[in-house]
Amino acid sequence: MDFLFNILVGFFAVVFMFSAVFIVKQQSAAVIERFGRFQSIRQSGLQLRIPVVDRIAGRLSLKIQQLDVIVETKTKDDVFVKLKVSVQYMVIKNKVYEAFYKLDYPHDQITSYVFDVVRAEVPKMRLDDVFERKDDIAIAVKSELNDAMINYGYDIIKTLVTDIDPDEQVKHAMNRINASEREKIAAQYEGDAARILIVEKAKAEAESKRLQGQGIADQRREIARGLEESVEVLNKVGINSQEASALIVVTQHYDTLQSIGEETNSNLILLPNTPQAGSDMLNNMVASFTASNQIGEAMKRGKESQEKGDA
Repeated sequence: MDFLFNILVGFFAVVFMFSAVFIVKQQSAAVIERFGRFQSIRQSGLQLRIPVVDRIAGRLSLKIQQLDVIVETKTKDDVFVKLKVSVQYMVIKNKVYEAFYKLDYPHDQITSYVFDVVRAEVPKMRLDDVFERKDDIAIAVKSELNDAMINYGYDIIKTLVTDIDPDEQVKHAMNRINASEREKIAAQYEGDAARILIVEKAKAEAESKRLQGQGIADQRREIARGLEESVEVLNKVGINSQEASALIVVTQHYDTLQSIGEETNSNLILLPNTPQAGSDMLNNMVASFTASNQIGEAMKRGKESQEKGDA
């Protein structure tokens, strides 16, 4: 009986020792109650308690945690939009008591404040302003949460507006507006490019016409100079100006016929084509040929006379 009693005492002693020792993990805290009343806060490491008398009422993490809250609200221009607000918070190390006993559901409390701030700020803004001033919304949420949650032992580290999601039809409309604006700009650039091209083409054509006219003027000037020199040469051999002009016309006529004959695909049209007109043209050509022969004979006689005079 004594042996059995000793075994039971040893067993209860071992159980008592194991129940008296507990471990608190790093970056966490344990709340100890004695007979249902708060007794102490135990930090990380090996800790002792009185079995049966003391109990671990709860454990709180001291790490930074994140809560994502999705809020649907309406903007100033009557567009419904969903905002995703990410709240990063942590339990203050020296306020574990307040965090454990004053607030039962911290997630619900934080969510309520986020809803309240977002639905107070966003209706003051237009949809475009919501995208541009999302940091202002985040700052307003953080300020409101800090003032409210600090008394409950929670520190708000950061609040971020991570997503802004308007209604699907609104997004399509915004995309159409953006596309139309870009098409308008592209059309303006294309119009400017076409205008510059037309102006430059007109300048090039004007310069070409100017150079072409200058070339024609130079050509006519040289032709006139050549005719003048030809008349002077013919006058020196005893041919008057009228006969010289007839000779030059006949020469140009033959040169024209020669130029036309050199082209294989050229077409020659002689106007007018009436019998009387053709007869007159033939008579004029015969007269031109006769005048040409007479001029040739006169030039020959003049040359022979000059040679005899020199002899």
